Amino acid sequence: MSKLVTIYGGSGFVGRYITRRMAKEGWRIRVAVRRPNEATFVKPYGAVGQVEPVLCNIRDDASVAAAMVGADAVINCVGILNAQGKNSFGAIQAEGAGRVARLAAQEGVETLVHMSAITGGAQSDYAKSKALGEEQVLEHFPAATILRPSVMFGTEDQFFNKFAAMTRFSPVLPITGGATKFQPVHVDDVAQVAVLAANGKASGIYELGGPDVMTFKALMQEMLDVIMRRRGVVNLPSGIASLMGGVFDGLQKLTGGLFTNTVLTRDQVKSLAKDNVVSKGQKTFADLGIQPVAMASILPGYLWRFRPHGQYDAIQSSAKNMRQSRS
Repeated sequence: MSKLVTIYGGSGFVGRYITRRMAKEGWRIRVAVRRPNEATFVKPYGAVGQVEPVLCNIRDDASVAAAMVGADAVINCVGILNAQGKNSFGAIQAEGAGRVARLAAQEGVETLVHMSAITGGAQSDYAKSKALGEEQVLEHFPAATILRPSVMFGTEDQFFNKFAAMTRFSPVLPITGGATKFQPVHVDDVAQVAVLAANGKASGIYELGGPDVMTFKALMQEMLDVIMRRRGVVNLPSGIASLMGGVFDGLQKLTGGLFTNTVLTRDQVKSLAKDNVVSKGQKTFADLGIQPVAMASILPGYLWRFRPHGQYDAIQSSAKNMRQSRS
């Protein structure tokens, strides 16, 4: 019998890449999620019955424990970018992380991998909950492997896709924290490290960043080049951005969650006050012999749909070059 892994949040952005890699290596996989009926797309990642979504609420002990019964390894990928109702940063990223670690230790799980994030010491609730979650994980499961990626990019990301979509409706691209540095990392590179850890080939704390270190504003300009659009990148002062975030946060509360603030939160403004890059002295991809891929080789593969004419822009450019060469 192949080994069994429970992946909490295994249908999410990074979770699905980990699930796919674990399936290729022959693991049996439980994908523990709140809505299993919306996670059935992970089933074809493996053979029939190899990958199964199961119901789990990370805020509930019994639910988390049931999902990991008999598991050889546990990977926790659950995380949120916007707190809403009972799903607060503390409940999900601190208490939830601690709950998974505590129950994994009680169950006798061999390996625990916890997905955290580089926060740069930001004073946002998001950053504080990530730090507290790491503390609770190591308290209950000292041998856990913790991964701290910088902002992740990939086909389903909520970073480049979000800002690229904004360019369709506005002549300017408003941002805040334009001078803040990021080290974007491809989501599948992070998944590769998670799988190594689950197989016992990586241990400790890793900070994972790609080969490019760029300011937020430079990243937006890079994205604009890829989608072939001219937009002015406007860096809003933090005070104005915080005020705007407060308005959107208020709308979310007033509507009881009918409006979800995916635009900008006050907490995100706080996070953007600190650089999001790998710290000196930390374990990185280099310690595992992995060369992370650059953005330039990945972004065009999924951002093309935001170009003025989609996939036809490349054809038009090619035809234009041919006409110019003939003349």
